[in-house]
Amino acid sequence: MRLLVLGGTHFLGRYVATAALERGHDVATFTRGVSGPPPAGVRALTGDRDDPGALPRALQGRTPDLVVDTSCQTRAAAVHAAAALGGDAGVRSYVFVSSLNAYTGWPPGPVRSEDEPVGESAGDEYGSTKAEAERVLGTAFPGRFLTARAGLIAGPHDLVHRIGWWLERIARGGRVVVPDALDQPMALVDVRDLAGWLVAMAERGETGAVNATGPAGMTTYGDLLTLCREVTGGGAELVPVPEEDLLAAGVQPWLHLPLWLPRETARTAWDVATARARELGLPSRPLRETLADTWAWLQATPHRLPPPHGLSEPGLPPELEAALLSGR
Repeated sequence: MRLLVLGGTHFLGRYVATAALERGHDVATFTRGVSGPPPAGVRALTGDRDDPGALPRALQGRTPDLVVDTSCQTRAAAVHAAAALGGDAGVRSYVFVSSLNAYTGWPPGPVRSEDEPVGESAGDEYGSTKAEAERVLGTAFPGRFLTARAGLIAGPHDLVHRIGWWLERIARGGRVVVPDALDQPMALVDVRDLAGWLVAMAERGETGAVNATGPAGMTTYGDLLTLCREVTGGGAELVPVPEEDLLAAGVQPWLHLPLWLPRETARTAWDVATARARELGLPSRPLRETLADTWAWLQATPHRLPPPHGLSEPGLPPELEAALLSGR
């Protein structure tokens, strides 16, 4: 079938396009054209999703059968996709990559099911934008719409660089500041597992909302960091620092120590029900494989691009790490 990926040059969109090709589809991507070409064998359509005429001009009347939307960052992008592809245009299935941030109460959660309320704010925050996009696109594709509320996505080509920073820092060795929350449960999904599953959902015409992340408690913070040390071969010494000392020193959760959340938030934020995702076949490969492949990609990519969408580079500043290690 004709499958259109909205996005398709970086990370999840790239893997969706590749998975669709491997499954025999005629694949096109729609991007701004500023982040490099899509995978070989994919038709590259260019335009700005915030321009209402861009997608119709790019398609030139060639309506796709299936759509996987990985790049909706604004409310306008959702409205314009609905106008160009909704109604009687011929799209059989529209799969939208949303976020757990769409839930009104997450974080801190927990998220007990996909029936939890989603945001209704008129602001342009990430979560409320995803929630509004779900409503707009769900209305445009009744009975043909699936929203995958993704959690933490990991794997090669991840420019957000949270797990990548840990791999690089631990590979450098020495004494490494880590939170004292090493028993904190975590969950994530490998980008390749998610991408192939999204294409399968479009093919099957599955509908509704799905929490698209790994099973709750699939690993812990400590296990993830230990695996980072093992796959990089580094001899780093992990030095746990109490949460109170981290916060007092100005360490910013999630940014300076990637994936770290204060205990009151972490207690429920990783508690997300994924029974429907498991029923629909979302796989969960071993974390070691995800980390090893990410490390191999980083080693082969000396000039990594900056994080997308204006996100800050993650990681603990060296001077702050030195101050925290002093006297320990």
